Amino acid sequence: MSEMDRREPDGCIADGRPWPGFGEALAVWWRIALLSFGGPAGQIAVMHRILVEEKRWLDEGRFLHALNFCMLLPGPEAQQLTVYVGWLMHRWVGDIVAGLLFVLPGAIAILALSWIYAFYGNVGIVAAAFFGLKAAVLAIVLHAVARIGKRALRNGIMVGLAAAAFIAIFFFGAPFPAIILTAAVIGWVGGRVGSTAFQGGGHGSREGNASEDGGSLLGAGSQTDDEPGRSGSFALCGLLALLWLGPTAMLLWWLGPGNVFTDIAVFFTKMAVVTFGGAYAVLTYVAQAGVDTYGWLQAGEMIDGLGMAETTPGPLIMVTQFVGFMGAFRDPGTLSPLAAGVFGGVLTTWVTFTPCFLWIFLLAPYVERLRDNLALSAALGAITAAVVGVVLNLALWFGLHVVFGEVTVFEGWGLQVTIPHMDSVDPVSLALGAAALIAVFRFEVGMVRLLAGSAAVGVALHALQLTGG
Repeated sequence: MSEMDRREPDGCIADGRPWPGFGEALAVWWRIALLSFGGPAGQIAVMHRILVEEKRWLDEGRFLHALNFCMLLPGPEAQQLTVYVGWLMHRWVGDIVAGLLFVLPGAIAILALSWIYAFYGNVGIVAAAFFGLKAAVLAIVLHAVARIGKRALRNGIMVGLAAAAFIAIFFFGAPFPAIILTAAVIGWVGGRVGSTAFQGGGHGSREGNASEDGGSLLGAGSQTDDEPGRSGSFALCGLLALLWLGPTAMLLWWLGPGNVFTDIAVFFTKMAVVTFGGAYAVLTYVAQAGVDTYGWLQAGEMIDGLGMAETTPGPLIMVTQFVGFMGAFRDPGTLSPLAAGVFGGVLTTWVTFTPCFLWIFLLAPYVERLRDNLALSAALGAITAAVVGVVLNLALWFGLHVVFGEVTVFEGWGLQVTIPHMDSVDPVSLALGAAALIAVFRFEVGMVRLLAGSAAVGVALHALQLTGG
C-alpha cells in the first residue's frame, strides 16, 4: 500500500497521526540545513536522526533504500537524499523546497567567506587561521580514505580497483570521469556475468537489523505510487533541463569560449554529471582543473576553500562556489572584481545543484527497478572502490602542498607525477598535520572541534610571531 493510500479521509495516516503539513516540513528541512555540518556522513546522520528516529517519516529500511538510490545518481548524495524525501512527502513542491533549503545556508556562508578571503585573505590573522585549517583538512581527507576503504574494499578485486584508480590518477594524470566510467563498466560487466565481487556494502547495505514499517509515515513499501513518467511530468523535466543548461548555452553564445564565465559554466556543468562517489572524490577533479588547467586559484587556496566548506552547513561540494568566485574575481573583465566574483560563485552553484532536482524528477518512479538491478549495484560497488583510490590521491595531493613549500609536476615517459622539493619542507605544517592525524585517528576528535582547534593554533602561532615568541 502506498503512502497516499494509507491516508484517512481527514488527512491522517492509518495510525492516527496527521500527515505533515507544508509548514512543518519547511521547519524540518530548515533545521536539517542548519545542522548539516561534517560532510556527507555527518549530514546523513543528521537526517537519519530527525527523519527516522524523531519524526518517523521513514523507517530504517526505507531510509537506506532511498540512500541507495541516491548513491546511484551523480551529485552530492546527501543533497539528493533531501530532494528525494521531499519529493516523497510533498511531490515537486517538497522536492524543490527541501533541496533549496539544504544548500541555502552553506551558499550564503561560502559567498560571504569568499568575499572576506578575496579581500582580506592575506591579512595576518585570517591567513593564520587558514594556515591552521590546512592541517585539519588533510587529516579529515585521510580519515575519509580509511572510512570509505573499510566499507568498500571487501575483497582482492575491490582492492585492485582502488589501487588501479590511484595509479591512474596519481602517476598518469588520468581524468576523473574516465576512471569512474571505466570502473562502472567493469562492475557492470562483472554483475552481468554473475560475479558477486562487486556487491559492496555501501552506505545503504541491507545487512543488519533494518526494521520494517515501525509506524513510519511512508512505510516500507514501494518507493513511489506513481507509474514511471507520470508524476514528474516530462514537461517539468524539460523545464529543469532548460534551467540547468540554458545559462551555459547563453554564455557560450554571448561571450564565446575562453571567457572565464563561459569556462566556469561549461566546466561545472560537465562536473555535475560525473560527481559519483561523494564530494571528496570529485574534489580531485575540481582541484586539478581549477589549479592546473584554468589557473583560477592556487593549491593552497583550494585547501583553504575546503576548510571553509568543512566549517559551514550544507554539502561539502559547496567548495566549488569558492573556486568559481576566485576564478571570476581574478579575471573580472568589464565588471568589478566583487561583482564578477559573486556572479562566478552563483553561476557555479546554479549549474552544480540544479541537475540534482532533475535526476529525482526523472528517475524517482524507476527506483524499484534500479534497486533490484544487480548489474547496476555491481557498477556502483566498483565505482565506490575506485573512489577510494581517487580520494587517496586527493589526500596525497593535499599533503604534498601542505607540508612542502614547492612541488614540481614531472611530465615525461607517459607519466604526470607531482614531486615535492625535499628542501622546502615546512616543519610547522608537518607538526600540525601530524597532530591533527593523531587527534582524528587516535582520539577520534570530532570534525568541528578539530577545525576550530586547528584554526586557533594557527592564530596563536601568528600571535607568537608578532610578539617575537
